[in-house]
Amino acid sequence: GDSAPLPGVIDADGMLPGLAQMLEAQFPLQAVRLVGFSFGGMTAGMLAAAYPHLVQQLVVVGAPGIGLTDKHPFRLKGWRHLEAAQAQLAHHVFNLGALMLHDATRIDRDTVALHVHNVWRDRLPRRRISSTNILVRSLAQVECPVAAIYGAEDALYPGTLDQVAACMAAAARQWQGLQRVAGAGHWVQYEQPAAFHAVLLPLLAG
Repeated sequence: GDSAPLPGVIDADGMLPGLAQMLEAQFPLQAVRLVGFSFGGMTAGMLAAAYPHLVQQLVVVGAPGIGLTDKHPFRLKGWRHLEAAQAQLAHHVFNLGALMLHDATRIDRDTVALHVHNVWRDRLPRRRISSTNILVRSLAQVECPVAAIYGAEDALYPGTLDQVAACMAAAARQWQGLQRVAGAGHWVQYEQPAAFHAVLLPLLAG
């Protein structure tokens, strides 16, 4: 989150040209295997659709943009308006439990510090496009193989991961399947890192 902001960009669709330029500069001779988490997974899907020559494989992790509902099944607490650091901290802890992690016992000092570091660098706090079906529509244009990984208890899609998988399978041209990581919520790679890598690395190796 320490990179320079893109001028005038207010949502994921405005980021695509800048991201494409970055990939072309860093990897001029080859397409990449692209893994994106959450908002980054949705953005990665849009990028692969718009610039197919840049991506040889796409793995979306806990990504929104499926379009099953226009409302999230959880409510987060705002914190930027709070002056007291202790009040902000309490809201960060609540939000971690409401959205990011399935096991509340994982919310320790280091987890909260990392979460605070992340949200302070959030350039696009509203993210209206994520409540649409933009990822599913993008997958219909993606030419490379596509896979998905979700925590089995992801708060974005409680009890509906079968529907998520069906939507993606119907849209993607080369569908590699949706894999669930048991005991994990939305922040699957943080909550269950060993299990997450056990799923991800064979996909990339393949």
